Amino acid sequence: MRLRLLAVLSFAVVLLSGCGYNQIQINDEQVSSAWSEVLNQYKRRADLIPNLVAVVQGYASHEKEVLVRVTEARASVAGIKATPELINDPAAFAKFQKAQSELGGALSRLLVVAENYPQLKADANFRDLQAQVEGTENRITVARNRYIKAVQEYNISVRTFPNNLTAMWAGWKTKANFAVEDEKAMATPPAIKFDAPKPVGNN
Repeated sequence: MRLRLLAVLSFAVVLLSGCGYNQIQINDEQVSSAWSEVLNQYKRRADLIPNLVAVVQGYASHEKEVLVRVTEARASVAGIKATPELINDPAAFAKFQKAQSELGGALSRLLVVAENYPQLKADANFRDLQAQVEGTENRITVARNRYIKAVQEYNISVRTFPNNLTAMWAGWKTKANFAVEDEKAMATPPAIKFDAPKPVGNN
């Protein structure tokens, strides 16, 4: 009886492996890992914003509209629960993507506005925050690219035969991905570099 049970289990393992069960599991873990990194970098960007807004406000308090847009966009992002399950809900994922895109746009406009304020550009805290934001935007691009590739591999694995039979049996469905039309913008971080301030008194 025990030998028969072992034989059945062995056959089941071989059958599932042949139908892509293990590969789908591997791909699913890669998606989860890539998604965690995307969230990590987005959180890093959000954490930088309050200090950046405070520094800019100290020199350009009358740029109220730009400052308010950044603050509101950050609040909108914070209001979305970015759970691991989010990538299994296309509607929720699209809402999350839109909110992050709006925050990125508002942040970019804020940094562009700073170019009109030489004293702000010369502020050490601002320049440090500027460098951190730029680095974070680059890391977001890398993380999103990793996620896009991981999801593509996963989605292919659950849609192609005979893996799709295993996926159907296990209840695995395709996962949400970043919109194709957004990839070009994603690959180009906001232009937030500024020229070094000129020394006072030099002609």
